[in-house]
Amino acid sequence: MPKPAIRHLATAVVTALALTSAPAATAQPTPRAAATADSFYTYDGSKPLSSYEPGDVLKTRTLQYHVVGIPTPVRATQLLYRTTDAQGRPSAGVTSVVRGVGSDGSKAVSYQSAYDSLNPEHGPSRAIAGDVSLGGLLPNAESLVLVPFLLQGYDVIVPDTEGQTANFAAGPEYGTTTLDSLRAVSKAKETGMSDATRFGLIGYSGGAIATHWASALAPKYAPDINRRLVGFAEGGLLVAPAHNLKYVDGSTVWAGVIPMALIGAARAYDIDLKRYMSDYGRTVYEKLEHASIVNALGQYPGLTWKKLAKPEFANPNSVPEFVDAVNKLNLGEAPTPTIPGYIAQGDGGVLEGTPSNLPGIGTGDGVMVAGDVRALARQYCDKGNTSIKFKQYETLSHVGATVPWAPVALDWLNDRFAGKTPPSSCGQIPAGNSLAPEEHAPAG
Repeated sequence: MPKPAIRHLATAVVTALALTSAPAATAQPTPRAAATADSFYTYDGSKPLSSYEPGDVLKTRTLQYHVVGIPTPVRATQLLYRTTDAQGRPSAGVTSVVRGVGSDGSKAVSYQSAYDSLNPEHGPSRAIAGDVSLGGLLPNAESLVLVPFLLQGYDVIVPDTEGQTANFAAGPEYGTTTLDSLRAVSKAKETGMSDATRFGLIGYSGGAIATHWASALAPKYAPDINRRLVGFAEGGLLVAPAHNLKYVDGSTVWAGVIPMALIGAARAYDIDLKRYMSDYGRTVYEKLEHASIVNALGQYPGLTWKKLAKPEFANPNSVPEFVDAVNKLNLGEAPTPTIPGYIAQGDGGVLEGTPSNLPGIGTGDGVMVAGDVRALARQYCDKGNTSIKFKQYETLSHVGATVPWAPVALDWLNDRFAGKTPPSSCGQIPAGNSLAPEEHAPAG
């Protein structure tokens, strides 16, 4: 792909975002029905989906890369492929590929988007295909992050990590969807990649969920892909969701993530959480069922679990399905990655209205718990993966930490592709929190 086309993409991103910016307070959820309008996303073959292997390609198309609905000279190839959902059932996923400048198909970066939505219409593939909804604005903005990789000759892969039902924060499903995306791009001749292509994983926040779960699950779920991974680079990581919900409880900006995470977990594991909710809780739940993060941030200041739950379920651990779900989503209970990793985390959450310092949780970046991330990094060192680089930004919040993280992550991945010895922070990472599973508590 010529460099002028990639540079035009960067210009288009900046221009389009400047022209279409809108305050989150005016955002409205995109109707979920729109998510099914494009037949490309539906598997309609005659064979059962279960008859395909994970990563098998089901459909392929090539189109112009759009930024907020504006077509650019850049071309993207999109694949519908067979993957696995949070409960191990066959499902279909979508991923997008952009060829790097002068690419020979030997190296690629899988960029996991932080699109954070309960509406499948907001996936990055739809933004690339021309989606102009506000919920799809973040994937459009993230297009700018792809440009340095493309200019250096990397092919860039952008999977719809949340699956086609947008199971927000369901980490294991993010992981399998990401890994099967890499299998799929290796099989489709249109991508220019093969079973010899090496991959690097990168993502921040919601993208870090996918990046990390893919790294953790790869040795067992996709050993064929794990052999070709050079490393993972991530920031703002969700480790133990039960801790995060307590951390943001009553906060100014991030409290709206509480119902979003509950909806995502309930959807992923077929749980009926509404029966534990107050009238107000059900109202919030139903309002956000198909919403994006832009419909939640700053719009529920002071929201708490207690306001959402019936009085007898004031303790979240008194909801058995909740406990079972968050334990499945706890990275502390997941396998240890075998590849090098760079993990960055902010700890200036007070800047985003989350000053919490609860016992066993401590502080964080506003939404992610710093002590959990430190504990996970130390756990990996203790279990033998000493190729872990860790950085905590003491005075930066979740949004602010992206600024120093991004260029370091790019350089770190470049070094892994170049075969340089990974740096290690093992032995230097401060102590963190316990990542033990949540325990059930009685109702009342």
